[in-house]
Amino acid sequence: MTEPRAVILCIEDDPQIRRFLRAGLGSQGFDFLEASTGREGMAEAASRNPDLIILDLGLPDVDGVEVVRSLREWTTLPILVLSARSMEAEKIAALDAGADDYLTKPFGMGELLARIRVALRHTSERTAQGESEFRVANVRIDLARRMVFVGEKAVHLTPLEYRLLAVLVKHAGKVLTHRQLLKEVWGPHHVEDSHYLRIYMAQLRHKLEADPTVPRFLLTEVGVGYRLALDGPTAH
Repeated sequence: MTEPRAVILCIEDDPQIRRFLRAGLGSQGFDFLEASTGREGMAEAASRNPDLIILDLGLPDVDGVEVVRSLREWTTLPILVLSARSMEAEKIAALDAGADDYLTKPFGMGELLARIRVALRHTSERTAQGESEFRVANVRIDLARRMVFVGEKAVHLTPLEYRLLAVLVKHAGKVLTHRQLLKEVWGPHHVEDSHYLRIYMAQLRHKLEADPTVPRFLLTEVGVGYRLALDGPTAH
């Protein structure tokens, strides 16, 4: 029995980018839907139920961040944002609103496909199992027993270190902004205390990464936040 093709909805007003994506994603076995405005895209998302959305922030009718907020009112499907390099504040706003990942224009098809595979794989894993255990590289996190192992060796984490790691695991593969992490781990009164994150991420890397100076899975998204990579680092 043939596995159904994943459906990707692209909400993008630039016809050249849509053409590039249609050809590239179609050749990789994806079904491709497209919309040139935010309102059209939200209507397509509601009626066609795609597996993933690629969203441009600079739409002609509705701000891309508002599109993310509207979609998040009723769906948890992966949203991958396309952004111009000069729009970092908007990129952060989109991630805070609930987008899963972003790519900076111009982007390559290879990196886009890698991000799509990670997002779709994490979605399928999340629905297929209760996620009582999580593995990345040689690290195993037993969420039921709140224990962490590197290889066969148990690693002691402080309560805050474990809470930060658990939040990253919960959103594995997704870019989390500094504000999102600070709010979930330390609470809403600490969303500006980004130095907490630098300290605790350094401690986690020291305990879990083979080389803390060149992390393989506890990755920094410069100026934005952090990501727990499922397939190792991908370059921007």
